[in-house]
Amino acid sequence: MDIQVCFSPLSYPLFDYKNTIVVVIDILRASSAITTAFYNGVSKMIPISSLEEAHQYKQDGYIVAAERDGLIIDGFDLGNSPFGYMNNKVKGKVIAITTTNGTQAIEVSRNACKVIIGSFLNLNTVIKFLNKEKKNVLFLCSGWKNKFNLEDSLFAGAAAQALINDFEFKTICDSTIAAIELYKLAKDDMFTFLKNSSHRKRLSKLELDRDIKYCLTLNQCPVLPILDGKFLIKGD
Repeated sequence: MDIQVCFSPLSYPLFDYKNTIVVVIDILRASSAITTAFYNGVSKMIPISSLEEAHQYKQDGYIVAAERDGLIIDGFDLGNSPFGYMNNKVKGKVIAITTTNGTQAIEVSRNACKVIIGSFLNLNTVIKFLNKEKKNVLFLCSGWKNKFNLEDSLFAGAAAQALINDFEFKTICDSTIAAIELYKLAKDDMFTFLKNSSHRKRLSKLELDRDIKYCLTLNQCPVLPILDGKFLIKGD
């Protein structure tokens, strides 16, 4: 089984995604928030790419999470902070969600044979699922407005290294090798490694260091969100 890493949704069409499982990554914070939501009992989530769609879902009576540039959009119920999903109010609910980067990456990857959500919070769960499926894997980094970012690349490197070291996966993809090497440099203290990264600085200015530290915590939420039509559901 082959592993590829795509550093930006804009580059996705350049990769082989047929018969491939795409792992959508937005560590700070959409994929971490989605994983946390399912761990806390959300029934389904509807990833949407535009604020216009978000307003329509709101009018239709849905709980809607809407974030742009790190901030919740006025008039909506939630943003993409994982801490917003750590309560009984979300249990059993269907929540529509749109974010600056993560839901855009989900949208471009809908043509893959399977799409799952990856975060450090469910790292081992993702690895076990991919090994069980025995298919090629493409880690799709959401980045920041289609630009490269460090934190998504670190997750791709962590997962790729585990799959190659412990299971029958391989890579001839330079971006996968780069992601693995980045993770090797960062793994002992990812929070410090990211101190000069653009999104850590952006969130720190918003006093969201608590979110950053939580999103870099390993295996706190052993669940697997999977795309099923227009919904994200909790995998078996």
